[in-house]
Amino acid sequence: MLINSISQENTILVVDDTPSNLQVLFDVLSEQNYRVAIAKNGETALQRVRSSQPDLILLDVMMPGIDGFETCVRLKANPDTRDIPVIFMTALCDSVDRVKGLSLGAVDYITKPIQYEEVLARIRVHLQLRNATRIAEQRTYELNQALASLKQAQMHLVQGEKMSALGQLVAGVAHEINNPVNFIHGNLNYLKEYTQELLDFVQLYQKHYPDPVAEIRERAQELELEFLQEDLWKMLGSMKMGSDRIRELVLSLRNFSRLDEAECKTVDIHAGIDSTLLILQHRLKARPDFPAIQVIKNYGKLPEVECHPSQLNQVFMNLLSNAIDALETSGVRQHQQPTITIGTSIDDADSIAISIADNGVGIPEPIRSQIFNPFFTTKPVGKGTGLGLSISHQIVTEKHGGKIECNSTLGQGTEFAVQIPVRQVMALVA
Repeated sequence: MLINSISQENTILVVDDTPSNLQVLFDVLSEQNYRVAIAKNGETALQRVRSSQPDLILLDVMMPGIDGFETCVRLKANPDTRDIPVIFMTALCDSVDRVKGLSLGAVDYITKPIQYEEVLARIRVHLQLRNATRIAEQRTYELNQALASLKQAQMHLVQGEKMSALGQLVAGVAHEINNPVNFIHGNLNYLKEYTQELLDFVQLYQKHYPDPVAEIRERAQELELEFLQEDLWKMLGSMKMGSDRIRELVLSLRNFSRLDEAECKTVDIHAGIDSTLLILQHRLKARPDFPAIQVIKNYGKLPEVECHPSQLNQVFMNLLSNAIDALETSGVRQHQQPTITIGTSIDDADSIAISIADNGVGIPEPIRSQIFNPFFTTKPVGKGTGLGLSISHQIVTEKHGGKIECNSTLGQGTEFAVQIPVRQVMALVA
């Protein structure tokens, strides 16, 4: 019953340059209620496969024009046809040819002269396998969708604790990285000193024994001693530069998390912004499909601000990430470089102003009026939860007694303007 139901739903493309073979296979397969399409050569088969959309292909190896092997290669190279099972039909008995065909993606071989009961049995097996694979793929897709939905729901539930958890994670990673990096960094100076002593010793030896024995000369040539001596210093310099870079990143991570400090304290706002930029540096670099994003800093002279540092850093992370997303997804006007401009200034005697602006295409008014609403997002499923700006609004307004606004002009870009009091009122932060 399963075989009959399968045969009634499947199409088979038969490719053979011998009309008699085509006719016989057409008759045999039609009697089994398969839909049958035929082609007399590889070129025709490649055209026919697009219109007939077969579930399986019987492919002759020896044909004029492009042979069966080349036809199979082209089928497997096309994403629309690469999953169609291909069974080769051939009079070749050489195992090398069989291995070649299977390595090109064929699932089976049928040897001529064809035994039609064998053909039908092999077709049924491979169609059942393909249908089983399709069912498994569908189940996998459904499970992945369910898992994605579960993750989305989980993300919504834990978002309220995200900032604290992120800070703990960042601090932990920074701590774990810091110890081995300090060990490496501290030993690099000794390594340079020992290396210099060894190289001085080699040069002293070369000075007093300029004509060493043949074995030493040969070994020196194999090692490319002169190049090794020169390149070794470059390697040590690169290692020093890399360790310095990691130490800077660790410092920025610790500054971003601020877990080793009091919950509310006076901090340098610029340091928090710079730490966030360093963490996002990989997203600012040029890619093959998108140019580098330029960051312009118009920092004013600010007093230290009393705030919750880790939470404000999360606001900077959300605003800068959104600016990057806007530039990547919507782009900029022609001949413009993607740019994010960050400005800070003293707003009045009691507060400071922070501006983060991009030169993207802007946000339409119907969307702009909703961006601070919980769960509102214009990003594709899986790319955003719609909570980043909502929580940023809560941090700025409720935790710090400040203001956050979005100003946007279509075709010119978007600016988020944040105002934060220099000193916190205890009632607000209690």
